[in-house]
Amino acid sequence: MPSEFKPADPAFEARCRDSFNRQPAMHLIGARLTVVKPGFCEVEMARKLEVTQQHGFVHGGIVGMIADSAAGYAAYSLFPADATVLTVEYKMNLMAPADGDRMLARAQVTRHGKTLTIVGFDVFAEKAGKILHCATGLATMMCMLGRPDAPRTAAS
Repeated sequence: MPSEFKPADPAFEARCRDSFNRQPAMHLIGARLTVVKPGFCEVEMARKLEVTQQHGFVHGGIVGMIADSAAGYAAYSLFPADATVLTVEYKMNLMAPADGDRMLARAQVTRHGKTLTIVGFDVFAEKAGKILHCATGLATMMCMLGRPDAPRTAAS
């Protein structure tokens, strides 16, 4: 998947991976940032009993978590080094139960602006060698210029 986007920061991949690795929520669900390219990102996670709903499928909220993170880092990959990313909104259609041993969220920037970046995403469930497209959506991400992506302190 070729990208027409050019990152503003040549160290975008390391910056994205560092930011992702500081997210306790992603650690909690066992998600990993597997691919980061300019305007593109993949987040995957193995199925864990703790993230399933009453029917044994990965909970839709968890599907949304990995989709949101994939979309956020796809956008963040294009941002300058002195910026951070925040989700403005996302809309997700759950098209099939997330019945997989492995979940994969794939996000691609469709329009990159100075403040808002639009990202399309898809989520797939993989089980017994079969891949099921279980969710799709669109996200809007905000570039917060002048706010480096760093841990918040008690004073901030």
